[in-house]
Amino acid sequence: MSGSLTPLLTPAEKHHDFEQNVPLYHVVLLDDDEHTYDYVIEMLQRLFVMPKEIAFHHAVEVDTTGRTIVITCELPQAEFARDQIHAYGPDPRMPKSKGSMSAVLIPASDVKTA
Repeated sequence: MSGSLTPLLTPAEKHHDFEQNVPLYHVVLLDDDEHTYDYVIEMLQRLFVMPKEIAFHHAVEVDTTGRTIVITCELPQAEFARDQIHAYGPDPRMPKSKGSMSAVLIPASDVKTA
């Protein structure tokens, strides 16, 4: 045989290569003064099927730092998750709560880890 042959990628290798190139987004829940810890815990348990302990950790983090990453995924799923947070409604435990909490999307590549 003469010439060089280019190796072919198997379907699994092609899929793995594609997965590495798909951008991911963080869904970031933002703090406010119109929602209780119980609201945050309940919302995260219902929307993201989180165990209570993990949801509580997010409630503490959003309260103390002003934000918490609740999920990291591809853009369509991240947009859906953000929209679900925005549609969850006010906290019935707080009369001044007029609506849902806020969430934003941040490309995961923009967040630096230490």
